[in-house]
Amino acid sequence: MQLATYIKDLLYRYECVIIPGFGAFLTQNHSARIDEVSNTFFPPGKTLSFNRQLQTNDGLLANYVASTENCSYELALQKIRNFTGRLSLDLSEGKSVNIKNIGDFILSEERTLQFTPIANQNFSAASFGLGTVVVPAIERSTSTETTQHKTVVLHQEKKKTSYPFLRYAAIGLLTISLGGFSGLKIYEGQVAQHNFKEKQKSNALVEEQIQEATFVMSNPLPALNLTVEKETGRYHIVAGAFRIEQNAQKKITQLAEKGYSARLIGTNKYGLHQVVYSSHEDRLEALQTLRTIKRQENKDAWLLVQNLNK
Repeated sequence: MQLATYIKDLLYRYECVIIPGFGAFLTQNHSARIDEVSNTFFPPGKTLSFNRQLQTNDGLLANYVASTENCSYELALQKIRNFTGRLSLDLSEGKSVNIKNIGDFILSEERTLQFTPIANQNFSAASFGLGTVVVPAIERSTSTETTQHKTVVLHQEKKKTSYPFLRYAAIGLLTISLGGFSGLKIYEGQVAQHNFKEKQKSNALVEEQIQEATFVMSNPLPALNLTVEKETGRYHIVAGAFRIEQNAQKKITQLAEKGYSARLIGTNKYGLHQVVYSSHEDRLEALQTLRTIKRQENKDAWLLVQNLNK
């Protein structure tokens, strides 16, 4: 089974890909950078790490395997279990395990799992096809800049000695402009004072009209409180799938009596009516709720990642 290829495909789309019963691959975005020592430009990308603690099935990998290989969800989950079983067996025997195009695993002497990601692998779809670029250092010459500076200084000195009468013409023009500007400021002040007086008159008239008005409400309407449940999100905790829709409605009624926001999200490709405990926008929130339901309500509940048609 091409499970390594499936995991790699998902790492381009998601920040967390969980292998049920084994661990999770995590990606983190980083911006472009420059190595000033080697004059190398590195494109933006994603760094890859592994977390052994995240092992709860979120349905992402199993659903992708089922849709890609056109098999049932249960069969895809069994294939993943077989894959993780082989990995765990090889590691327990002291072997180094390689997942193609992702990285290497090894079990240390302290029995801790160590992961080394493959070098030069970029899981950022926005930077797909971009590689590192090495450019030679730029040598700057100061001789040309010095010559240009001398030319500018000589030109400025020539301008200072030429046409002295322009200085006096500029002074006269500045005096005339200042006189016109002063007159304009006086006119603007008079206009502003007139506008202020008119505004005071308008405010006084409005206040007088407000004081004379009387507002009476003889039969006020009672306040109406509405509670609208939010039923959005692409992460759905599945309670079950039923061939008969009436059975699905009964299940919704049972879960609603227990306090769940249960609802019907439609039928899957096998024609089964899917009932969910709840839907969530945030993936971590959905995983926490799934763990609680597995522990307290239904150990067979699972997470469906799907955008619903609105």
